[in-house]
Amino acid sequence: MRFSGFRVLKEGLTGNKGWTPHWRDPEPKSEYDIVIIGGGGHGLSTAYYLAKEHGLTNIAVLEKGYIGGGNIGRNTTIVRANYFLQGNSEFYSHSLKLWEGLEEDLNYNVMHSQRGIINLFHSDGQRDAAARRGNMMISQGDDAILLGRDELREMLPYLNYDDLRFPLYGGLYHPRGGTARHDAVAWGYARGADQRGVDLIQNCEVTGIDIENGVVRGVQTSRGAIRAKKVAMVVAGRSGQVAAMAGMRLPIESHVLQAFVTEGLKPCIDHVVTFGMGHFYISQSDKGGLVFGGDLDFYASYAARGNLPTVESVMEAGMALMPMIGKARVLRSWGGIMDMTPDGSPIIDKTGVEGLYLNCGWNYGGFKAVPGSGNVFAHLIATGRYHENATGLRLDRFRTGRGIIDEEGKGSQHNLH
Repeated sequence: MRFSGFRVLKEGLTGNKGWTPHWRDPEPKSEYDIVIIGGGGHGLSTAYYLAKEHGLTNIAVLEKGYIGGGNIGRNTTIVRANYFLQGNSEFYSHSLKLWEGLEEDLNYNVMHSQRGIINLFHSDGQRDAAARRGNMMISQGDDAILLGRDELREMLPYLNYDDLRFPLYGGLYHPRGGTARHDAVAWGYARGADQRGVDLIQNCEVTGIDIENGVVRGVQTSRGAIRAKKVAMVVAGRSGQVAAMAGMRLPIESHVLQAFVTEGLKPCIDHVVTFGMGHFYISQSDKGGLVFGGDLDFYASYAARGNLPTVESVMEAGMALMPMIGKARVLRSWGGIMDMTPDGSPIIDKTGVEGLYLNCGWNYGGFKAVPGSGNVFAHLIATGRYHENATGLRLDRFRTGRGIIDEEGKGSQHNLH
C-alpha cells in the first residue's frame, strides 16, 4: 500500500474502508539471522536500513510492549544538527540529511518541519560560545546564523526582553533544525521494515541472552527461545538491564526526563526556542499545543513518570523566558527513561561477545538521532566495520579515557586547573 494525495482523497470520500494494517503481526520463528532487541525508533530504523541497504531480511525486532510505546512516543520531537565536538558533529549532520529525505524514502508523512531552532544566550561568554559552536557547525557543512538582540526581537517578539536577571543578548539560529511527529517516525520505519520482510514481534519480552564460548547464539523470550547469528541491543533506558543478561556492566545511568504539553492555542511560536540560563526548550505542535521540557529528574529510576520539583523548575524557567504562556493550561505530562553516559554522548559498538552489538547512551539526543543511528548501526552489524560518521562512538573510550566526547563541556578540563 502506497500513500498519495489521490489515495487519501479517495479514502476520505469512501469512509476510509480501504486502508489495510501498516505491518503484519507474525508469530516469531525459531531462528533468525539477526535479532534486534527493542522496537523503538532506533531498533526499527536499524532493521529498515539492514533490509534496504544491505539486503538482509531474515530479521526479527522484539518489542516488550507495542511498537511506538517507549521513548519514541515520549519526547519533545526536536530534530537538529547543532553539535560542537568532532565525533558528534559529523554523526548528527549525517542524521539530519537522512531526516530531510525521510518522508520520500519511507513514503510516509512523519511531519518533519524545518522551522528552525534558536538557542538563546544571555552573556558575553555565552555569545562567544555560541559563535564558536556556529563556526564548527558551518565547517561541518551545516547551517548557523548568529543573531543580535535586535534581530532576535524581530523574530521572537514575545520573549521577556526586560528581565534584568537574564538579559537577552541574542541567539544562535539553526534554520534546518525543527521537529517531527514522534510516533509517525516509529510507524513509518515499522511499515518500511515490514514491507521488506522484517518480522516485528510485539509483546515479546527478552528474558535472557544465550552465549556459548564467547559467541551469541540467540535469546530467551516470553514467547519462547529464538536462535540468532547476531543480536543487537537497542533498548534505550533499559540498556543496563538487558546488557546484564550478557554479563556486561555498562557506563550508563537511567534517569527520567519529563515533558509537557498544553491545550491547543493559536499559532504563536514559529520556532524551537531554548533558554540559555535554565534548561528549558519549547515549540508548538501542529495541533497548537505548546510542547516543552527541561532538566532530568536527578535520581536513577526506571519509572516513566516524574516528580513535582522538576515540574516546578521547568515551569519557572518557562515563565522567566516568556511570561505570555502563564495562562496556558497544561493538559498532560510524561516521562521517558534516558540512558545517560558520563560524557553525554552515545555508544554504537560491538561488544566483547562475538555477534552481540550495542546501541545506547543517547542522553537527550535520542529522537533526532533515529535515522542516523539506525543507518550507521545497520552498517556495523552487516559489515563488521564502523561507519565513517560513527567512528568516535566506541564503548572503549570509557575504559581507556581516550576519545571522550564531552559535548556538554561539564567534565573536568585539565587546561583550566
